[in-house]
Amino acid sequence: MELSLVLGPMKSGKSLDLIAQVAPLAYSRLTCAVVQSARHVRDARIVSRTGASVPTIKLDTLEPLLHTDEDVVAIDEVHMFTPADVRVVEELVLRGTRVLACGIDLDHRGELFATVRALLELGPSEVRYRRAVCDRCQDLHAAFTQVLAGGLPFLEPLGASEPLPDDGTFTYEALCRRCFVLPETAIVTGSPGVPRVTARPLDH
Repeated sequence: MELSLVLGPMKSGKSLDLIAQVAPLAYSRLTCAVVQSARHVRDARIVSRTGASVPTIKLDTLEPLLHTDEDVVAIDEVHMFTPADVRVVEELVLRGTRVLACGIDLDHRGELFATVRALLELGPSEVRYRRAVCDRCQDLHAAFTQVLAGGLPFLEPLGASEPLPDDGTFTYEALCRRCFVLPETAIVTGSPGVPRVTARPLDH
């Protein structure tokens, strides 16, 4: 199975990793389609924080990929697609297409996105977890993405681990385990049901 995943929080270099994998294909005999969810409206291309970029196709679903014969399919912000789209990924890899996908693995409540969980259940050939610098304490192992609404952590549950719009409504921070604010109902390892501190504005 040729399915490779690059997962991690915001600001961890996932897009740069994907760009580094697909850029050389322009000089090969392999054909490649690079796609993003149409929900991603921040950029018209895949753009890393280093300035590197590649053009991309915006799709509402991955279904149109089943009607192409690309050798490689690269999917950016894969968590913005739905679990139903994972069936498309499965069909692609079963017919011999190499699929590269990157995205955020943990949602605003510290839970696996349903789409990412479904991808992991396919048994990918490679999974790389990237980490960022914590925006609060500068720890080098930030694994979480805190979503802020008006300066406060947004912790409301969403249906099926639905991704939030990337249109400026919310702001995002990469945080380590110590700095990340969990919902009060979250189960803490070794201490089920321990109450969490009430959400408050994050100081910088």
